[in-house]
Amino acid sequence: MPDSLLYHEGNRRLQDAFDSRRISDRLEEKLARRTFTADDKSFIESAIYFFLATANADGRPDCSFKGGAPGFVRVTAPDELAFPDYDGNGMFKSLGNLQVNPSVGLLFIDMHVRPRRLRVNGEASISRQDPLLANTIGAQLIVRVKARAIFPNCPRYIPKLQLVEASEYTPQPGRDPAEPAWKGFDDFKGYVHPRQPTHRGSQDT
Repeated sequence: MPDSLLYHEGNRRLQDAFDSRRISDRLEEKLARRTFTADDKSFIESAIYFFLATANADGRPDCSFKGGAPGFVRVTAPDELAFPDYDGNGMFKSLGNLQVNPSVGLLFIDMHVRPRRLRVNGEASISRQDPLLANTIGAQLIVRVKARAIFPNCPRYIPKLQLVEASEYTPQPGRDPAEPAWKGFDDFKGYVHPRQPTHRGSQDT
């Protein structure tokens, strides 16, 4: 499989050591894709969180949790998705990496209805002028990911958990954002950057 979407020489060395190259190739043949299916779209747009892996220009990795209301991640083209960047701690660990290395890995997991996971690898771009900002409540930036490889994983080790409540910090239409307690701590309160103006929507949005 010379034009593999998923594997490089490091993967191949371990596959050969464990005699798993045949099943690896078969899994890629049957499951990996470059465009989202209708089921992928439904799963992604129902998600309330995902994990985002990035790396800096030297390849040093970072992994971040991204959460929001259902629909905060949108499939915007057959091979593209978009999600908002909300107010955070101002460190810009993930998005800063994207400025110097656009390669990303996204992992969507369902631990609540039925165990399931979907990986999306691709190239990301960020914008403060993206047209989606005008109707994305609480967003200060929009991140778009052009998918290079989309593939589901075996969910066997995913535990089934119960969702107790949504985060009170998730942006909601017509409501001022809640501020986290740490911004008022003596060690930080004189250093916190100002919130950016964002779309608030209304109760009817």
